Amino acid sequence: MKQNIGIINAMIRITCGFTMLAWATANLSRKPWRESYMWIIMLAAMKIAEGIVRFCPVMALFERYQCHCEQDHERKNAIPIEPVNPS
Repeated sequence: MKQNIGIINAMIRITCGFTMLAWATANLSRKPWRESYMWIIMLAAMKIAEGIVRFCPVMALFERYQCHCEQDHERKNAIPIEPVNPS
């Protein structure tokens, strides 16, 4: 698993993840019967983990799709996609 996001992107993910985690935890303590806060907590934890390991599975899938599309473009079968800088 190689890193596919930059250091600035990782810091933003960690900051947003901790912010979402704090918000959802505070709201869950007030309304423990709401299950939607648990989903937000899981998404926030995923963002924190992505920032720490600097690997995003969605970006990896996108990069893999881009590679396949570029190979198809060489065969004149696909529409070209502009490269995206992930960081």
